Amino acid sequence: MKKVLVALAAMGILLALPGCNNRSDEQVLKPGQQETALQPMQQSWRGVIPCADCEGIETSLFLAKDGTWVMNQHYQGVSHEPSSFGSYGTWARTAEKLVLTDSQGEKSYYRAKGDKLEMLDREGNPIDSKLNYTLEPVKSSLPVTPMAMRGMYFYMADAATFTDCATGKRVAVANNAELERGYAAARGNVMKPVLLVVEAHFIQEANPDTGEQVKTLKADKGAKFMPGKECSQQ
Repeated sequence: MKKVLVALAAMGILLALPGCNNRSDEQVLKPGQQETALQPMQQSWRGVIPCADCEGIETSLFLAKDGTWVMNQHYQGVSHEPSSFGSYGTWARTAEKLVLTDSQGEKSYYRAKGDKLEMLDREGNPIDSKLNYTLEPVKSSLPVTPMAMRGMYFYMADAATFTDCATGKRVAVANNAELERGYAAARGNVMKPVLLVVEAHFIQEANPDTGEQVKTLKADKGAKFMPGKECSQQ
């Protein structure tokens, strides 16, 4: 009986993760199970995972309730730069695992270990090692390391949006005069979205109308508009 309770507690961590668009990857509640654990929430974890050629990889993982995630990995003790790398994508949960799919389509796997997350191998199996592959729950803001992004940019009525090609999610864009000028030149006389490639990161910014904190894209560098192209075109 005790083993059953421990297993259910571990599964509860995954069930508490916010919903995802891919319903087939979600845990299906059985009759009588509590649904309160499925309330949407933002969660974050942090830890230092083993590294073959550095002192350790300081890893921060942020899961958002819209089914997306952002990760920052800092390689400790390396002499070259950059030593920090950002990545993002969508997540889904199964009965036993958290599945992260990055913007390039690559998957990584974690499982609940109490209130922690344990990193799994590339096939989603436990790593046979005495080293520590767990991330601790923390309260954390979104990582700020620039990431290569590609999506459809649209600006109208003093507000810009970015629909990411990899996740399909649309987010607000922080005020940026350079992007606005670039978009105006790229779109010509037609008000339509234009493909944008840029290095950027996400922040939480207040909605000017409601004051609600919303996920917002903040451009860092390398912005390039590609008129006439869509997400499906390379």
